[in-house]
Amino acid sequence: MSRCGPRTTLAWVVPTTPEERHGDDVDENQHAGSAKLPREAYEQELARLHVELVALQEWVKSSGAKVCVVFEGRDSAGKGGTIKAITAKVSPRVFRVVALPAPTERERSQMYIQRYIPHLPAGGEVVIFDRSWYNRAGVERVMGFCTEEQSQRFLSMTPDVERAIVDAGIVLVKYWLEVGEQEQTKRLQSRIDDPRKIWKLSKMDLMSYTKWYEFGAARDDMLARTSSEWAPWHVVRTDDKRRGRLNLITHFLGQVPYAPLETRSIELPKRPEADGYIERDLTPYEIPALF
Repeated sequence: MSRCGPRTTLAWVVPTTPEERHGDDVDENQHAGSAKLPREAYEQELARLHVELVALQEWVKSSGAKVCVVFEGRDSAGKGGTIKAITAKVSPRVFRVVALPAPTERERSQMYIQRYIPHLPAGGEVVIFDRSWYNRAGVERVMGFCTEEQSQRFLSMTPDVERAIVDAGIVLVKYWLEVGEQEQTKRLQSRIDDPRKIWKLSKMDLMSYTKWYEFGAARDDMLARTSSEWAPWHVVRTDDKRRGRLNLITHFLGQVPYAPLETRSIELPKRPEADGYIERDLTPYEIPALF
């Protein structure tokens, strides 16, 4: 399948090579650039990518394509912020975000993946899972919410389930967002210190924080067992949230064979005269103007 992605260069990736960024001491796992990406450069590039996402949206609508994006990653890796960056300028009727709560008693008695199936995309939809069926490979396994036998069964069956999803015509893209140990500590501490962020911190986050290496081992097993030719995993480093978002969106655009937006000449129609209508005074209905 041919892929169509953003059609201009990424000016924010400067310097252009690992050697230029780090000299002879090159770490191929580091993201582009060692410094945090400036906000102005980030917003400029994000605006360009938003145009591409709208083009993708229009192609999905017109072609009836079905796109499913899975977001997984460590706590505070930036899944929510990245999803917001993707969906900021597109239609919620096309881009639908699914973040399921803890399973009900009835759902716990079902086949594990059953509750996710109804949320898969229909024609003309892009569905983004903010955490997904991979809970069983990560948090459920590490925190003891399932047995080891259940997690092993899940890891064994998932590639076949995803093969069926792809064979049904769904474009399935899976992302793992990875944040470093020190950066995670910094972000979780900021949630404690900032009253605007405290709602993001749960008891589960605090319990999970003590299991960094257990989550790392579970991640490694998950990637090894469930990354397939038809549904590979893509790891995105997000110690720099801005770079991580731009890298992910750029990559995502390259996974879907969308077409460019057609250039259209649009003019507003002429508005007719009032024909006797008198504008009503709305002052009695207005809220206080405090700002």
